Amino acid sequence: MRHLFAVAAAVLGLALAVGPAAAIAAPTGTPSSIDEVIAAELPASGAPGLAYAVVTDGQVTEESGTGVTRKGSETPVTEHTPFLIGSISKSFTALAVMQLVEAGDVDLDGALAQYLDEFAGQPAADVTVRELLSHTSGFSTLQGNTRRSDPTGAEDDLAQAVAALTSEAPAYEPGTRWEYSNTNYQILGRLIEAVADTTFQEYVDAQILEPVGMADSFVADGEVHPEIATGHTPWFWTKRSIGENSTDRVTAPQGGIVASAHDLALYLAMMMNGEDDILSADGKAQMMRPASPTSPYYGLGWYVDPGQGTVGHTGSTPGVETQATMIPAGDDAVVVLVNAGSGVGFGETTQLRYAITATALDLDYAGEGSRWAQKALFLGLALAPLIYLASMAWAWFRRDAVRKKRSNVAGLFSLWFPLLTTAVAAWVVIRLIPDLMGAPLATLRVFQPDMALVMVATGVGGIVWAAFRLVIAYTGRDAQT
Repeated sequence: MRHLFAVAAAVLGLALAVGPAAAIAAPTGTPSSIDEVIAAELPASGAPGLAYAVVTDGQVTEESGTGVTRKGSETPVTEHTPFLIGSISKSFTALAVMQLVEAGDVDLDGALAQYLDEFAGQPAADVTVRELLSHTSGFSTLQGNTRRSDPTGAEDDLAQAVAALTSEAPAYEPGTRWEYSNTNYQILGRLIEAVADTTFQEYVDAQILEPVGMADSFVADGEVHPEIATGHTPWFWTKRSIGENSTDRVTAPQGGIVASAHDLALYLAMMMNGEDDILSADGKAQMMRPASPTSPYYGLGWYVDPGQGTVGHTGSTPGVETQATMIPAGDDAVVVLVNAGSGVGFGETTQLRYAITATALDLDYAGEGSRWAQKALFLGLALAPLIYLASMAWAWFRRDAVRKKRSNVAGLFSLWFPLLTTAVAAWVVIRLIPDLMGAPLATLRVFQPDMALVMVATGVGGIVWAAFRLVIAYTGRDAQT
């Protein structure tokens, strides 16, 4: 079953090639306006709608929406439509922590156990606040994408979730390696609650959203919000809407801010204004530069690209992908919110988001190039279970020949060895690759349900095929011959 290992290697190669944030680099023949970009790229993405807003010289100069909030509905997306913005939310959590630092309530280099008693004596007790903010705590991507408790909607959901991970050791020595992990920001959200003696939702609303004037925005509160743009996940060359627009208190600090394109433009303008307002100008600048030599491309809640002079973050929640990019030196920025998640090769939103960003900020962008390798990977995984079914039918029609394999050593080997190889291949496809991607299969099922399905079908299908051949070989009229 060498082809299955080749598929596994291809999946792994794809996963390792795609990072949390990609650089924008150079397009020839880029459309001259955002409207032209949308007209060219939106159909291929399969997204029902998007919203964007542009900041020029510190002022919101262009904003709009197109499409609908849910596939099949007639509710239009506008610049005031709230979206779950995903990991752009980390910058809000970081900003809240920096406010507490400037108030003298938190020390960036203070140990975690100073602020959360439940970490005292635990493996992560000495992890610092700065290490959590900059993803150098040692917690891994896989740890950050693993859910340890089910949300109930209660105010203590976040406290319970963080309590469930106190005994978990960071995967790496703190301060020695950069690795993106949602665990860092869950802990920081709980730290804010403990230090400020309020809920994360109440703190961010009172200290960030209201002062900035983000009237369309709020923090995930465990409730269902029909007004949010509905997410759409990839489903075999199309998109299907998720269920209710529910929110989750546990993931709020890492990805649960709900905001419109208009509001995020105001937020980005505030981050670049060089003024002392909800945070000092020096504090904002510190957030938007590399946090340490171990974190050369991530500040405190923001990705930074010193070479291009850009600061930003992408976001991904089930069925929604977002992007915020700033050029602080020019007080220019753009935010793009899309109510669709990317498939593998099919229906990707990456080129749509990056092309709008490049056009708005006059950056070079060469496009994502050919996606045939990714498409071939997906098609291969999708076709593999069908090939196994055909092979089972073939084995049944040639059952006499299969049964005769029991008569010699070579035949026995050809009967039993595939069971071993397909079992190993199933483990690689279903367990190893998702872990190496930093997303357990349960998480992958939420974000890319079609990919998760074909991976499971391929892994299980191989074992069923190998077992079916054995059943044929050892049963039936010719079993004793």
